[in-house]
Order: sequence, then structure tokens, then C-alpha cells
Amino acid sequence: MLEALAAIYEGEADPQGPHTAHTLRVTPSPVAFDARSACLLDTGIRSVLSSSPLQAAQAILAVQDRLPWGSNPVEDNTEANIAAMISVATLMGPEGPIPAPDVRLGLVYMRPDCYYPLHIHDADETYVILGGQALWTAGDDVQMRGSGDMVHHPSLMPHAFRTGPEGFVALWRWSGDINLHSYAFVEEAAAELPA
Repeated sequence: MLEALAAIYEGEADPQGPHTAHTLRVTPSPVAFDARSACLLDTGIRSVLSSSPLQAAQAILAVQDRLPWGSNPVEDNTEANIAAMISVATLMGPEGPIPAPDVRLGLVYMRPDCYYPLHIHDADETYVILGGQALWTAGDDVQMRGSGDMVHHPSLMPHAFRTGPEGFVALWRWSGDINLHSYAFVEEAAAELPA
């Protein structure tokens, strides 16, 4: 699975994509990815992944019972109703489980028929939709994104997502200034988005 994820970022135009791929390939994990209890959103995650044609989605599905799905690392900066929309499996970063001081990488699942408001952070970020779809806002660009689409958000670019009836699973990576404390919602702009 890790090789399938690395292969995705190997071809990214931003130089931090190949750097992330290389880091993922050469950094051993000091912890084992042992079998875990299913997370609360496991059924939805499995459903989205099983309908995806992407090799990476199938590789994730094959090890789903070993992935550290849980709360968003920035959950302290969000409201409870927003935090309940998603589950995150952090795979690489300063806090591990694969240690990396200069990048963060993980998976995110967002429930069906939900809106995650406009937000910003210092890190550059690149998402790859692995299954499902969402109406994606990245700055002034608003369009439907689905399996295989890659979306880059430069530092401090406001971005948001609205899922349809199946939700989505995406791979994400942060580079540059990867601090968590800069994560903030841009409420004034969120009120201007179409419903």
C-alpha cells in the first residue's frame, strides 16, 4: 500500500510530491501496523474504496484493518459537528507512525452529504481523490472532483469540500511549514459559498 501511495506523488509537478514519495519509500516505521478494531466510519470507508477503480484504493482496502483511522490531528481547532464528518489516518509526519520532520501524509474519509467549510493553514497541501467525489473549492476554483483528481492548495489558500451521496476518500500531503496551530476556518468567506 505504501508503495502505491508513493507512486501517486512521484509524478506530482510540485517538487514536494517526489520528495514525499521518496521519504515514504525510505523511512522505516518504528511501530508495526497491527490489526485494529474498526473505526466508527469503517463501513463508509470500505464502500467508497471498493467502488474505486484506482490501484491505490484497492491497496488501502486490502490493509484497511491495520490503518490508524481516528480523529483529525487538527480536531482541537474545529467544532464537534465538523469533526464528526471525517476520519483521518495519519501515516507519516513528526508524530509518526512513519516519522518525517518535514512532511505529513495521510488518508481522509468524509461522510456523505456533508460540507467541510473553507479553511486555511500554513502548509502547502496536495489531495488526491481515491474514491467518491466532492464539490471542491480551492481559492476561486470550484468544481466537482472525483477518483484520480489531484488538487494542490498553496500555503494559506482557502479550500472547502461538499460531498455527495457517497462521500470520499482522499490521500493528502503537507509540505513547507507543516505546523498544526495555523489551521483555521475562514468563516466570513464560508458564508458566501453557494449551498
